[in-house]
Amino acid sequence: MSGLDDAASRIPVPESRFIARSADGDRTVLISVPLPGADPGRFLAEAGASRYLLGPWSSPAAALAGPGEEPWHARPYLPALPLPAALTVHGGPLPEHTVRALGAALVDTLVIGHGQALTHAGVSPAAVLLAADGPRLTCFGAVRAAAADGTPRSGLPGLESGSLPPEQAAGGTPQPMGDIYALGATLAYAATGHTVPEREEIPAGLRSVIGGCLSRDPAARPRPAELLEVFRPGGAPAAADPVAPAPAPAGAPSVPYAPSAPPAPGPGWLPGRVIAALAHQSARILAADIPAAPTAPSQD
Repeated sequence: MSGLDDAASRIPVPESRFIARSADGDRTVLISVPLPGADPGRFLAEAGASRYLLGPWSSPAAALAGPGEEPWHARPYLPALPLPAALTVHGGPLPEHTVRALGAALVDTLVIGHGQALTHAGVSPAAVLLAADGPRLTCFGAVRAAAADGTPRSGLPGLESGSLPPEQAAGGTPQPMGDIYALGATLAYAATGHTVPEREEIPAGLRSVIGGCLSRDPAARPRPAELLEVFRPGGAPAAADPVAPAPAPAGAPSVPYAPSAPPAPGPGWLPGRVIAALAHQSARILAADIPAAPTAPSQD
């Protein structure tokens, strides 16, 4: 079993993740366990709820710890890098076309989840895994597992302060528009290497949309459907300021939206160094030694 986040930067990771293979080598999975201090019962409850997530870019739990076991959950493994590790491999912020493709896929995932009345409450740079065919969003419910509603969450282990919506940092119940704030911080990180960059650090083509997501007022953040119009290929240019939201009451749910086809990142969406790192990771896993199965004692 090997860790997945070893190459990541100092961005906090909401859970510990390991790549593991079955003794016969037939199955390779990504196993997640809670960080010390997290509520293990809540961790498993959130993992169980994640199994209802739909969409190609979500990464729900496929198996859970049984009664009496230490808490864990697992999902099928695919070669992937956490977003902070991808920036490390690339040598800096990702290209704008990569950030836009990432934004389209993540917004699509949030739209589907919100339509199921599921607030993710765990979007952060470390929760995003980059694979060759597109990203995967993990760590469902990390904010809820870190502390109960009503308890201040700032500074808790595993929660990245820059991507934690202000209302959730103060202990508020996670709501869909909090996911939009966390999305903005995650995309800001992908584009600049910081979750709370100066406005001038953000590429001009992304400045308006990311700035809107990072509004401290949930009602002032753009609706998910508006974000999809920006991030889809051929979306409105930043100069048109397309994400200025219509007035909405505080705490209002996101506008229901059902995309006709999920946006799929096209060929070349990831930089070459990241693709090479994914290939290297896959080769290492395939070449890993598998311990021999224990032999039954002789009855002679």
